[in-house]
Amino acid sequence: MSATSREHPVFAAVDLGATSGRVITGRVGPDSLVLSEACRFPNTPVRLPDGLRWDVPALYQGMLDGLREAARGGPVASVGVDTWAVDYGLLDADGALLGIPFHYRDGRNAPAADAVLADVGARELYGVSGLQHLPFNTLFQLAAHRSGAQWAAARTVLLIPDLLVYWLSGAVGAEVTNASTTGLLDARTGNWSDALIGRLGLRRSLFPPLREPGAAAGTVLPHVVEYTGLPPGTPVTTVASHDTASAVAAVPATEPGFAYVSCGTWSLAGLELDAPVLTEESRAANFTNERGVDGTVRYLRNIMGMWLLEECRRSWLSRGVPADLAGLLGEAARARPFAAVIDPDDPLFLAPGDMPARIDTVLARTGQPLPDGPGGYVRCVLESLALAHRRTLRQAARLAGREPTRVHLVGGGARNALLCQWTADATGLPVTAGPAEATALGNVLVQARAHGLLGDLTDLRRLVARTQELRHYSPGGDGKAWDRAADRLDAACA
Repeated sequence: MSATSREHPVFAAVDLGATSGRVITGRVGPDSLVLSEACRFPNTPVRLPDGLRWDVPALYQGMLDGLREAARGGPVASVGVDTWAVDYGLLDADGALLGIPFHYRDGRNAPAADAVLADVGARELYGVSGLQHLPFNTLFQLAAHRSGAQWAAARTVLLIPDLLVYWLSGAVGAEVTNASTTGLLDARTGNWSDALIGRLGLRRSLFPPLREPGAAAGTVLPHVVEYTGLPPGTPVTTVASHDTASAVAAVPATEPGFAYVSCGTWSLAGLELDAPVLTEESRAANFTNERGVDGTVRYLRNIMGMWLLEECRRSWLSRGVPADLAGLLGEAARARPFAAVIDPDDPLFLAPGDMPARIDTVLARTGQPLPDGPGGYVRCVLESLALAHRRTLRQAARLAGREPTRVHLVGGGARNALLCQWTADATGLPVTAGPAEATALGNVLVQARAHGLLGDLTDLRRLVARTQELRHYSPGGDGKAWDRAADRLDAACA
């Protein structure tokens, strides 16, 4: 690192994913954007007698440990927090957390979703929120929660990143990109839908004022200063707290007309629009309209992503089967193409468990042969994900009246050359892969902009394109074979 770059301000990004958390520091200058990992820690859910929960106190401690390491490296200009979406904590009248937050993969959600839809109806919900139907959307989780003693004592609902910001700074608010995943935000106005909240029998007073990315969220509290060594008065800056919104903000697009896939535990595939698409056809196709930075709309659909591969690896390792990722990818490259394909969004794949056995169940149900060894399973998963990316992006283009000319694949999946190449082959579009650390980059860039270092969203993206390692994949292979595989998948899903 040059002496000049060492003089650039440092921003600390707390970035929590579904399986791990980390604190990343980013130095930002006019032509410099350098990330360093200060700390990484596991995110391990706990199964309690009443359900699957997030160990949020452990995540908070990991965050403080990471901020302490970041502070040891020199002055930190501000701190920002992003996490996954939909999950929340309840606070009582004293601001204390009521219980340990539920995990979105907990089994309580599906019955509650059915009950809400029977009462309100999917069309009415979509007409307000424009949100993809997923059984763990926040409004369904709240419906499952509202019959208990905690609900009666609750005075505030805070989504997970807002809860962590509250513990850091004492400031209460709801960041808008994450609030848009609750199903309770009006997709047209960007405000809480008082009418829908009332229609669902929820208390409007539970939902705090909305904050935009870049807004100030107070300064770190004295106990944080004491533990971490951050200077008193260190700002906490609101970022795009839904990790996908941060990742999309860091897409290195230098021209309009792009599609994106934010690929990690989930694949979030779609387009960036100026306004939501709230048609009945869009609802039937299960597309979501979530808020992005600067009032943009992330028009996308969730696809079960690298979760499938990681659960396969976990199952193999538990049985003593070698599951080194590089070795598995080498076996997958040599395995027979299109031997079997699955719908990654089959509900059977949602909960943790023996993923290879579940794939076997789906293949038996659809009359397909079982994969040949671990490499065959990995090829099945990656080809199926590429097909899901193709199907979703083509549907998004048709429903939104846009024709993308390039796919930007960001997040951890950008390191997977097979998935990137097969996404290019399947979609027939060039793929730019990277940055792998898009979420942390988006977090840092929004902080830097809030402190006057950068301009509009285009400026943020150009800086990413100039400074980060990117790889480019051109479509190739047998296009007709991908067409036939897509037809097989459509038939299996019918």
